[in-house]
Amino acid sequence: MQNISNTDFEIRSENAMCVNQSKLDQTFSSLLKYTIAGIFFGIILVKAQVIAWFRIQEMFRLQSFHMFGVIGSAVAIGALSVFLIKKFKIKTIEGESIRLEDKQFSKGQIYGGLLFGFGWALTGACPGPLFAQIGTGATVVLVTLLSAIAGTWTYGFLKAKLPH
Repeated sequence: MQNISNTDFEIRSENAMCVNQSKLDQTFSSLLKYTIAGIFFGIILVKAQVIAWFRIQEMFRLQSFHMFGVIGSAVAIGALSVFLIKKFKIKTIEGESIRLEDKQFSKGQIYGGLLFGFGWALTGACPGPLFAQIGTGATVVLVTLLSAIAGTWTYGFLKAKLPH
């Protein structure tokens, strides 16, 4: 009887190891896909010059339409996408409904937007492309990255005391 029990246990363990290995393979596969997509996106950001500090400075000085065109295109595509998702009740790949909940306005959004804009104008960088800028060798952007992390931590620490 004990042999049967041990054999049964060994089979379960072996099957569990196969399932765990399969999940590990899926995780690695997902990480690899996202890494490749991130590298590709970074190359696009660099080639389009949307991470170039001088392009950002041109935008804030109203000297060039380049960044306004990129940002305006992104807003238009996003608005059209949300409209189409709502109108045709588009579902996720897994068949789940997409819920887009309304956001409530607060004064903190104005303060946060102004603070973000000042930081963006001052540093020539916003949080999204920081890593692409660092990847191009602009290591001085590490200061901006560390400042963004410190700002995020400070916000989390002070959130309850900030205007709603």
